[in-house]
Amino acid sequence: MRIWMPVLMLMLLLGILACGSAPESPKAQSIKPIESLATKVDSPIVEVDSMEIETIAIEKLLGKISPAKDSDFVPIAQKYTTKTGIFLQREAYEAFEKMHAAAAVDGVKLVILSAMRTFNDQKGIWENKWSGRTLVGGKNLSTAVQDPAERAKAILRYSSMPGSSRHHWGTDMDLNSLENGFFDTGSGKKAYEWLQAHAAEYGFCQPYSAMGADRPNGYQEERWHWSYMPIAARYLRAYRAQVKLADINGFLGSETATPLNVIEHYVSGIAPPCRDWK
Repeated sequence: MRIWMPVLMLMLLLGILACGSAPESPKAQSIKPIESLATKVDSPIVEVDSMEIETIAIEKLLGKISPAKDSDFVPIAQKYTTKTGIFLQREAYEAFEKMHAAAAVDGVKLVILSAMRTFNDQKGIWENKWSGRTLVGGKNLSTAVQDPAERAKAILRYSSMPGSSRHHWGTDMDLNSLENGFFDTGSGKKAYEWLQAHAAEYGFCQPYSAMGADRPNGYQEERWHWSYMPIAARYLRAYRAQVKLADINGFLGSETATPLNVIEHYVSGIAPPCRDWK
């Protein structure tokens, strides 16, 4: 009996171990975390991407603010502009100051002709053209173009509908001249070539490049228009996510915003380097 007791106890112990859970093989251990990761990554990626679109007050997107009363905006010093009482967002302004200084070292002078424009500023520009007080291509559009959509398209060659202008955001500015031809020769050519070579170093991009296969929609080329993309890219994403065509209203001809799909064809119709800015 004394001889069999240890043997019996040993047999019982081996039986208990055999019935217990065997440890997973290294292969099995490596498979499970991968499967778990795939399950976690597949669907939430879309949710994470959508969360990256910052919510911005719709009044800011539509230009229905007073920059003088908004802490994000600062007035532009007189040495940089031909106007008084115009504003940019602080970060865009500080980037412009650096770009202005660098350009000056290379013998290039940059002058801001226009910066932040409110909804009402843009409304004045638009309605003057709509009603014929300002000629467009030498024409009084109120008499020359009776069809509302065609009249709007004529204005949209160079002017945005109120509520759809990048100038509302305080990120965009017009520099040196409002004529493309100015940038073909002399100081204008030198300035434009400098901007093409160096503006991106300071966060600026020309949103309205020449029309073509890579930019089939939108406003005509504007060599003078430069946008501070670290903010403007966020605003464009927010605009596309938050603003509806029905929100573009309150001015003469606003009924044409929907049939012309101004958000897709004009607000979003910018040059690829600006459109793809991260």
